[in-house]
Amino acid sequence: MNLTDPVGDFLTRIRNAMRARHQKMDVPASNLKAEIARILKEEGYISNYKATEEDGKKVLRVYLKYGANNEAAIRDLKRISRPGCRVYIGKDEIRRVQGGLGISIMTTPKGVMTGRTARKENVGGEVLAHVW
Repeated sequence: MNLTDPVGDFLTRIRNAMRARHQKMDVPASNLKAEIARILKEEGYISNYKATEEDGKKVLRVYLKYGANNEAAIRDLKRISRPGCRVYIGKDEIRRVQGGLGISIMTTPKGVMTGRTARKENVGGEVLAHVW
């Protein structure tokens, strides 16, 4: 299976698992996906994640989070920068997602971070996704 957009695949799997009310999901691991999972955990969108190994392949296991009435913590997520159309923004162009209710996940020269952190750190970068 040839994946041209592993991050898009990762986000789609999270979206599908949330809609199917799964407790956890597995994706092929990569450093970038682990960083995205770290941010989702820090911002309270997933309960946990861990990198494991199954059949000699590295796997990232993501534990999804639901509220009191079984509503998903992630309402939706959207891939912004794709392999065919990269989206880069400067430090002054970072806007709030859903009026501050969501987060943007960016890769910057200082690593993977939320748009809010990037604004504080005074760096721009590639906008990977918006989550709300």
